Amino acid sequence: MLECEPAPDGFAVVLDRTVLFPEGGGQLSDTGTINGAIVKHVRETKGKIVHECAAEFPVGGRVTVQVNWTDRLDHMQQHCGEHILSFAFWKLFNANNVGFHMNERMVTIDLDKEVTLEEAFRAEDLANRQVWENRPVTVSYLPHTEVNKLPMRKKNEKLTGILRVVAVQDGDICTCCGTHPTATGVVGLIKITKIEKHKGGTRVEFLCGRWALEDARKKMQCIQDASNMLSTKEEKVCEGIGRLEEEIAGLKEKLRAAVGQLQENEIKTLLQEAPVNAAGCKVMTSVKDGYEPKNAKTLFGKLTDIPNTVVAVIYHSGERVNYMFGLGEGAEGDCRTVIAKANELFGGKGGGKKESAQGGAPYAEDWKEKAEQMIAFLRE
Repeated sequence: MLECEPAPDGFAVVLDRTVLFPEGGGQLSDTGTINGAIVKHVRETKGKIVHECAAEFPVGGRVTVQVNWTDRLDHMQQHCGEHILSFAFWKLFNANNVGFHMNERMVTIDLDKEVTLEEAFRAEDLANRQVWENRPVTVSYLPHTEVNKLPMRKKNEKLTGILRVVAVQDGDICTCCGTHPTATGVVGLIKITKIEKHKGGTRVEFLCGRWALEDARKKMQCIQDASNMLSTKEEKVCEGIGRLEEEIAGLKEKLRAAVGQLQENEIKTLLQEAPVNAAGCKVMTSVKDGYEPKNAKTLFGKLTDIPNTVVAVIYHSGERVNYMFGLGEGAEGDCRTVIAKANELFGGKGGGKKESAQGGAPYAEDWKEKAEQMIAFLRE
C-alpha cells in the first residue's frame, strides 16, 4: 500500500501493483475488492493507478486485490469484439475505425466512410466467423521499429519505444492497452444493433457476449409483447404497426375536422355574445380545460383574424396553464400590459409585443378563477 487518501466517496488508494484495469483506451474500468472492500472505479492520474475504494488501509501494509470477473469478462468481450468487427469493416470495405466508445451496455465504433446496412451485416458475418473459429489472441511487446513492419489496419507513427500489440490469428493486429481473452471464442457473439451516418462516415453500435445475449432477450420480449397487443404473428408486427398508424392518422383527421367545426361554432357564439370594452372593441375570450396547445393556437389565430377584437385564450394542458392575448386589425390596446397582468396573476412568465403576447404558469387549482379575473381586466 503506497497511498491512501480521503476521497469524495471513500478513499483513493494507490498500490505498488494491481490486477485491476484503469479506465482508458476506450475501455471501462475494472471493479473488484481490496481486502474485501469494494473498488467501484480505477483510473490513471499523473502516472498513478488510483483505486476508488470504500475502505481505508494503513500505508505500507499488504493487501489482497481481487477482480470482479463478471465485469472483466464483459469488458474483454466488448473490447476484443471491437477489434474483430473493426478488422472486418477494414478488410471488406476499407473502412477505418476512427473512434471507439464503450459505455455500460452500449459500444460504438466510428468509421471514416459510409456503409449500408447490408454491408454492415456482411462485416458482422465475417466477424462472427472469426469468433466461432476460436482463433488465438496473443499479446506481444515489441520495439516500435518492428511494430511498423506488421500488417496492421492502423498505425500510429508517433508511438515509440516498446509497444503492446494485440493480434488475432490471421486477423486484426493493432497496438492496444486493453484487456483481451486468449481466444476469440470467449467473445461468444458480435451483434450490430444500429448504424447511422456520423460526421461523413458511419457510427456502428454493437454488443458482444453476455451483453448481446441479454439485449437480444429484451428485444425478443418487446416483439412478443407487441405481437400480443396487435394480435398478429411476430414476423408481421411491422405490418400491424403500419395499419395502426394508418388508423390513427384517419382518426386524427376526423378529430381535426370535429375540432375545427366546434371552433367555428364557438366563434359564432362569441361574436354574438362578446361584450364591448371602453375602446369600442369586442372582447372575445375562451377558457379551456384539458386543451391541446395546437388547437389553442389554431383558435387564437381564427379569433385574431376578426377585425376590432381583443382576444384571450387561456387553457390548462398537463401541468401548465397557458395564456395568449392578441388584437384584431384596428383594435386598440397593448398586449404587453395584458401579459404583465397575467404573469402577475398566474405567477407565470411570458412576453410579446403590442399586437400579441403569450406565456404560461404551473397549474394551480384556482386557475379558472384567475382566468375570470383576467377576462374582467380585458373588459374594462
